[in-house]
Amino acid sequence: MGRYRGPTCKLARREGTDLLLKSHLRDIKTKCKLDTLPGVAKMRGRLSDYGVQLRMKQMIRRYYGVSEKQFRRYYAMADRRKGATGTELLRILESRLDNVVYRLGFAATRAEARQLVSHKAIVVTPAPSVDTDAGISRKHVPTVVSVASYRVHPGDVISVREKAKSQMRIQAALELSQRVEAPGWLALDSKAMTGTFNAYPGEDDFPAEFKVNLVVELYSK
Repeated sequence: MGRYRGPTCKLARREGTDLLLKSHLRDIKTKCKLDTLPGVAKMRGRLSDYGVQLRMKQMIRRYYGVSEKQFRRYYAMADRRKGATGTELLRILESRLDNVVYRLGFAATRAEARQLVSHKAIVVTPAPSVDTDAGISRKHVPTVVSVASYRVHPGDVISVREKAKSQMRIQAALELSQRVEAPGWLALDSKAMTGTFNAYPGEDDFPAEFKVNLVVELYSK
């Protein structure tokens, strides 16, 4: 399945909530009519239990901008971990490089963050450790990473590449990000355009509207 390239408001209206697909320059309610479905001129009807579970899965998947195939792979990965499957799933999604670049404020949206990564504007300096999932050691060497799905680990340092620091879109995104409080699991040095992934987010750090237990119920059938 290819990546969705249509109007972002359509996705937000489908899920009935802000998926953070647009910048914070304007309130989402001034851009999208979240109380109506796209193409339907009436309020939302009652969903079945399966429909509620499916909509929650779609909401989370679209929030992070991943494909159905990627989402299923992340769920399988989370299901193999020792912690609660739902919590581990969200931690995996939050640790994607494109999401971390967005959370640090280097990009105004996750789509823009993916573009920065694919254009080789982001450098990752891994914390010296062993990746237990991959079974390999990680050297403490700054590396330009161009894969948006690259998984960041606690202690990793994420920086804007030196020759990309003058890009107006990055500077504008950092200025815009000052309006939003940075997540507690990240440390940002906006002047140096460098951030550290201190730890995986806790259960209380995820959006309140995410009822990830519904996703677990959906895939457990």
